Amino acid sequence: MHERLKGRGLYVITDGPRPNLLEVVAQALAGGARLLQYRDKTTDPARRLTEARSIRALCAARGVPMIVNDDVALALSVGAAGVHLGEDDGDVAAARAVLGPDAIIGVSCYDSAERARQMAAAGADYLAFGAFFPSPTKPHARRASFELLRQTAALGLPRVAIGGITPDNGGSLIDAGADYLAVISAVFGDPDVRGAATRFAQLFTSH
Repeated sequence: MHERLKGRGLYVITDGPRPNLLEVVAQALAGGARLLQYRDKTTDPARRLTEARSIRALCAARGVPMIVNDDVALALSVGAAGVHLGEDDGDVAAARAVLGPDAIIGVSCYDSAERARQMAAAGADYLAFGAFFPSPTKPHARRASFELLRQTAALGLPRVAIGGITPDNGGSLIDAGADYLAVISAVFGDPDVRGAATRFAQLFTSH
């Protein structure tokens, strides 16, 4: 297991361009986020580079790894801790060749234990499953079962749950084996970002 993934906790994922992005990221980190993913699907390379650099600095100050969503070149250019890859975002070996042996490379496994086994064998550092609940970010996402978390425990990698997770339902995923709860709107869509992050972080002490 990657040294920087041995804990458990809240994994926040940014929700694209917004004027107060750095402010809300700082609030999420202050609330106890343990991992952060910079996710921006727009095509504004200059802004994305500037934002990613600034967010990396915020994360470094808190000792929190910053992961870049599906952009290996951006992850390399800003010195991010790693990259997250979906099924259409390239393979683990190619990302590892660019980012180096110490990079965190996470992969989306959706609702598939077989994909999880393949990605573990390919050298992934964490496995993300979901959506477990209806998601406002991806309303048509494939749905994953709680049993999937139990089935993949033997792979020995951190399991990330994503999709419609709230402080009310997140505890059940921790009980099923999730090491990290990945959240977008339930943190960054909340008027009190720090408070929302704190509520998620507290789930890991109560479960």
